[in-house]
Amino acid sequence: MKLKDTIHFNWYKHLFIVLVIGLCVAASAGVTEADILDVFGNLEQMSGFLSRFLKPDFSYIPKLIGPMISTLQMSVVGTALGVVFAVPVAFLGTTVVTGNRVVTSAIRFFLDIIRTIPNLLLAALMVAIVGIGEFTGVMTIAVFTFGLVSQLVYEAIEAIDEGPIEAAVSVGANKVQVAFWSVAPQIMSQVAGYTFYALEVNVRASAVLGYVGAGGIGIILNSSLALLQYDRVSIIILLILVVVAAVDGLSEAIRRRLA
Repeated sequence: MKLKDTIHFNWYKHLFIVLVIGLCVAASAGVTEADILDVFGNLEQMSGFLSRFLKPDFSYIPKLIGPMISTLQMSVVGTALGVVFAVPVAFLGTTVVTGNRVVTSAIRFFLDIIRTIPNLLLAALMVAIVGIGEFTGVMTIAVFTFGLVSQLVYEAIEAIDEGPIEAAVSVGANKVQVAFWSVAPQIMSQVAGYTFYALEVNVRASAVLGYVGAGGIGIILNSSLALLQYDRVSIIILLILVVVAAVDGLSEAIRRRLA
């Protein structure tokens, strides 16, 4: 092996990349006026925050149970609605079922647009359309789930065994029958897994939707932060972490069984 074939021969290229990255970081820090020393300059404020944040108000937990349940309900209902609409649209988003690239491209373009909208922006739009409350959170989660699951499902359909499809077509089955009898049985376990994965993601996301008025425990978290009630903020965050961890564990166990 020649020296030029080794990575050491191109050390100057790696050095150049590091320098470019360093210059970009320095330029970005200059534009944003970011200064790491500011963190150490506010040690008194930080210590005051930590002194209250690290003393969770456990007596506040009973008042959080209701909003936490509402948050979970929002996630479950929103996930279910999103999946119900995502699956049939995903079938239209694959040439395996439609055989029409124009329809498939249009559906995928629409889904790409849905997925590019951030959760909080989507929630803000829903607040403007529907109003403040849990229903807004449900609709936000449903739209997000729709975009997420539809992509996962149509990608799963593209990877299925086409043997059953060819067999169904050979006996005169139409596209609906092919989708129902030849495609659906091959992806049902994956759809179930995607549903629980979406629920797992949505429980985490729904905790902060209250910042824009979408209901749930996020509203209480937002108000506690605004009132500088950091002892309550810490117990809210702790409760969210416990619930999210429980949902994640349950979801992972179910998806592992379905795999």
